[in-house]
Amino acid sequence: MSLYNISNKNLTALTQTTFAAEGLQERQDLQEALKGCVDAIAPDCLVISEEFSDWEDSRRRIDLLAIDRNANLVVIELKRDEIGAHMELQALRYAAMISTMTFDKACEYFEQYIAKERLEINARETILEFVDLDENSLDDFGNDVRIMLASADFGKELTTSVLWLRDKGIDISCVRLTPYRYKDDVLINAEQIIPVPEVEAYQVKFREKQAEQRTSKKGQRDYSKYRFNGQVYNKRKLALAVITHWIEDRRPASLVDIQNHLSRFNLPKAVTLADLIAEKHLNRYHSSEDALLTLASDEVIAISNQWGDNIPNLLQAMAPFGYVIEKVDS
Repeated sequence: MSLYNISNKNLTALTQTTFAAEGLQERQDLQEALKGCVDAIAPDCLVISEEFSDWEDSRRRIDLLAIDRNANLVVIELKRDEIGAHMELQALRYAAMISTMTFDKACEYFEQYIAKERLEINARETILEFVDLDENSLDDFGNDVRIMLASADFGKELTTSVLWLRDKGIDISCVRLTPYRYKDDVLINAEQIIPVPEVEAYQVKFREKQAEQRTSKKGQRDYSKYRFNGQVYNKRKLALAVITHWIEDRRPASLVDIQNHLSRFNLPKAVTLADLIAEKHLNRYHSSEDALLTLASDEVIAISNQWGDNIPNLLQAMAPFGYVIEKVDS
């Protein structure tokens, strides 16, 4: 595939180059750039570690370790050249080695990455929010491992292996990174070649259907979304939005008034005083400064983010106030 620049009704073909010719290193340049924009090769993923090597043989390192929206771990391997020899086998080895990683361990590695990158975020809360899990459903974390290979090109031997692995149910993909020279800049075309996007769209829908079927059978994860005041929310964010709106709209005088109403719908712990949340339970509430609410009584309260199967109770509690909350497709 060629890329063109259009100017004054003329098309000019961009000159294809190589990372080596442009003096771009695999780790110092390509990896550094991609970890800050991982969507270029792995959409809807969150990088939680770089150069991951928490095993005895420290020579083996995962370039980037991420998680996706379905709480799967994602092994990302990068090559700047067109060889990429045996990178699929290397990635398979890594996938097997991290397949038993727990949620707590993932948070630990993410904390190290956050410190290294000097990010001002909370590891545990960021992951929970990203994958839409709460503290009661952590068993749904890391049930599968995906593999993403990104390289300047892939040989036939490698692509044949990847296609065979996909046929056997391994979620492995290939993204070709092609650099082009345009004036003083280097442009990169990131093109997924396995699976082709059309096929992947079908496979994603198929996997989502399977996940919904497993949820129905096991009573575990609920991917439902809800529309309220023109916005679509997952369960965690819906409760925050609805209860915040209710408090600002109806202006209950105190926490006791709020709890009295919610308790009638079996939601006694939905709201509490922010000062009374124990350190170990901070992650069970929306405790960031912008999520806390101050009542007329000067009480500062926090709203729970642990909803599980209690959303129907919340909808019943809000029904008397005429709020329109609609369930939408995932």
